[in-house]
Formats: sequence, C-alpha cells, structure tokens
Amino acid sequence: MESRNPRRRQAAGGRRKRSAVLLFVLLAAMVLSSCVATPQPSTNTAASTPQTVTGSATAGVPSTSAPLETTQASNKAPVYWIGRSNENVFLYREFRDVPEQENPVTRALRSMMSDKPLDPDYFTPWQNPKKLATSISGKNVITVDVSPDAFNSNLDEDMAKRAIQQLVYTATAAGASSGLVDSGQQIQVVILVDGHTDYLAFNHVRLGSPTPRGAGMVAPVWIIDPQEGVGVPDGSVKISGRSTLPGGKLKWKILKVDGSSDKTAYLGGDVTASADQAQSGLFSLNVNLAPGNYEIRVFQADPGKPDRELNVDSRGFKVA
Repeated sequence: MESRNPRRRQAAGGRRKRSAVLLFVLLAAMVLSSCVATPQPSTNTAASTPQTVTGSATAGVPSTSAPLETTQASNKAPVYWIGRSNENVFLYREFRDVPEQENPVTRALRSMMSDKPLDPDYFTPWQNPKKLATSISGKNVITVDVSPDAFNSNLDEDMAKRAIQQLVYTATAAGASSGLVDSGQQIQVVILVDGHTDYLAFNHVRLGSPTPRGAGMVAPVWIIDPQEGVGVPDGSVKISGRSTLPGGKLKWKILKVDGSSDKTAYLGGDVTASADQAQSGLFSLNVNLAPGNYEIRVFQADPGKPDRELNVDSRGFKVA
C-alpha cells in the first residue's frame, strides 16, 4: 500500500518529524527553565557581617580598623563595649579586673556579658549566661559555646551585628593579650549555642561560621588611660589612647568638674597619633593637674564645623 501511495507516506513522515522537533523544543525549554536561578532571600551570618554597617544607628560610619592586642603581663582582661559617638555606634575597649578561675578568653567574655562598663557612655546588650565555655584550636580559631539566654535582648539588625562583633573583638583580644593565639595571624571566632551551629542570634544573625574581626567596628578615637573613675596622683598626669588614623591630628580638652555636672574648660591642645608601624595610631600627652575632678575629651576636628567634636571619647577621673 505504501508503495502505491507515495504522497500519503511523505505526509505522514513530515508529521512525525514535526512532532519530534516540537517534543525536542518542549524538553529543551523544560531543562532551561530548571537551570534558571531563582533568587533566594538573603540570610545574615556572623561571617558575612558587612565591613561597614549601614542603618539609622550607624549612618556615615567611616571605615576603621585597629591592630590586634599584643601579649601583656597584666592580669586585666580586655573587654569591648558598644558606645555612641555623634550619630554613629562603635566598639570601645576597657581593661577590667576579673577572677582567675577560668581561662583568659572565658573570663573576658563573662565580664562582657555580666558586668557593666566603667564608662557610662558605653553599654552591652549581652545577658549573663547560665553556660559559657571557650576553646582554641591550633588554627587560631576560638570556639565560644554559650547558652541561649545570653541573647535575651531585643535588638535591631544593625545592633545585633555590632553585638556579635563585640564578642569577636573581646575573644580575640583576650586570646592575643594572654599569648594563647598567634597575634601575627588572623584569628577567627566560631560561636556555638548549646554546642550547635545555625542559631539565629538576636533573631538577626546566623551563627556557626568562623568569623574574623570586622572593619568599621572600632571607634576612630578612644582613650586608654586613665580609665573611667580612677584616681591618679597630682602633678604630671599621662593621658594615652589610640586613633585608627595613624599620623592623624587630634584635639583634646580637659574640663574641670565641680559638683555633679558643672564643667568648665581648663586646658586644651592638639596631639598627633603615631605613624610608626610599631605604635600605629597611639597618642599620649602629659598635663600638670592639681587635685580635683576632671574630664578628658579627645576627638577629631570637623573641617566644616570648627566647634564640633567629631568621634569624641571622654573619661572622667580624679586627681588626688
């Protein structure tokens, strides 16, 4: 029959070819559609904390950095706190007396989570946890295992990122200053909650990944000595601190404090932060002070507003 109807045979063959082509096109379209990436909602992790945090609390934050602490003979623990300066939020450091029952990293973190800062301009969102333990691996990784009650604070996303970096800075500072880690290499921190990863800290930051110190976190200017509320002998008083801009010009003021809040300008001047690599950003000055209560303020000058104190840090102290 087919030999006697060549036209019908050719038509049927054409239909089969068109059907095969159509089927191939449909299959190819299905394969291509399955390969198209579907956008997924982003998840903040401790390791992906941006170097410069944006938001209402941190608008205009400059990129800042500070070298890792070096080994010291003092038993005081380096503890970082959160503080506001102008419209920005930064990390500031204090050295605290802490019990010696635990290792240096655990002691510093326990102080960060349970003590109040000496300086009333600083604060901490962390809560005193029921469980806290730390360990250090040979790869310069500090592991912090804490119970979930440490996160019992209501924070927005920007402040949650700051709080995680507050822990990272404190843990790495304690490890480096005590000589437990190699300060010549990058140190990372892994945060576990009851031994598990993937916890959503403060309902915003996913934990579990190795996290280094983030830039843009530490204050551009902070005072190291004297610490808030300490007493120093009269005569020549040394004031020291750090700027994150080596070789940068700073201004300082000393106010005489009478009563609880009455302050009058007493002394002032300029100081330049060290550009030497070994002393990067450090500054110091000596002033002669008689007995009394004082406040030292160190800040960057605002070229557009000469009277404005930019990125100021202040400390109150007593001369006896």
